[in-house]
Amino acid sequence: MAAEYDEVPLNAVRAFVTIAREGSVTRAANALGITQSSVSRYLAVLQEYLGTDLVERRGRRSELTQFGRLFANTVSEPLDTVCFTAKRMRRRNRSEANRIVVRTSLSTFAYSFLIPNLQAFSAEMDGVIVDVISSLSPPTSSDSFDILITRDLSIIEPADDWEIYNETLVCVGSPGHVAGKTLSIARSMPLLNITSRPDIMPTWLRAMNLTARDIKSGARYDHNYLALPAVMTGKCLLVAPEIIVGDLVRAGTLHVIPGSRAPSGMQYRAYAVDRSDNPEIARAFCRWVARLCKKAAIAEAA
Repeated sequence: MAAEYDEVPLNAVRAFVTIAREGSVTRAANALGITQSSVSRYLAVLQEYLGTDLVERRGRRSELTQFGRLFANTVSEPLDTVCFTAKRMRRRNRSEANRIVVRTSLSTFAYSFLIPNLQAFSAEMDGVIVDVISSLSPPTSSDSFDILITRDLSIIEPADDWEIYNETLVCVGSPGHVAGKTLSIARSMPLLNITSRPDIMPTWLRAMNLTARDIKSGARYDHNYLALPAVMTGKCLLVAPEIIVGDLVRAGTLHVIPGSRAPSGMQYRAYAVDRSDNPEIARAFCRWVARLCKKAAIAEAA
């Protein structure tokens, strides 16, 4: 009877749920960052508490018992909810409170447009430090960032969000090669291919009433920021988001071929996550980047 009033071994429950999710004690230990023997001890504690086996040996393999599967299915979602909520509401004490982390899946946007303008935001916000990291992976609630700027990722945790830019595509080239030329030059001059954005070329060709057979395919690059030096110095063309080439066009380094503008249908968004240690600064940053992109869109239309 006394066992009924014992405290539930929550660490053992977490370890068992990880075993069920990972499929083995060894992988569970790796996922939790503890030793295999510690996971085995947690499993033994939970089995003793529940009064039945949760895992059984099948030759060299370990499988959940019927009770183990039932228990894992019942407690996994509530446990995830508890962990998610605790992480979201955690307020860490940072040694540098005047600092935010911006995560983005738009590496060329960050390189060519966002980062060159960060000093203006820092000056506006009394010297706030902005760290920038890039990742194409979907964010999780355990990732450390205050703001997400993305075109193609979704965020599952509570966050305020802003629409910051509706993407427009343009075809650009070196002024020495394309100045005074019309869109017909796309039939004779190689168009660079960006493998990280396979959607761009088909979208732009449809808007221009062209097909892949009408153009000359050029070299391949993983990202637009790798292709920019090539189009600035070589005899080739690049179809890219106008926001990442706008400054180069205004500086005269690149030239937009007349009639080559087309919407891509993609929208850039900024998210300020609720669990940020600096929520007001994070929201101020999102408002600032929205204004910055609006100015760029006005300049593009001019």
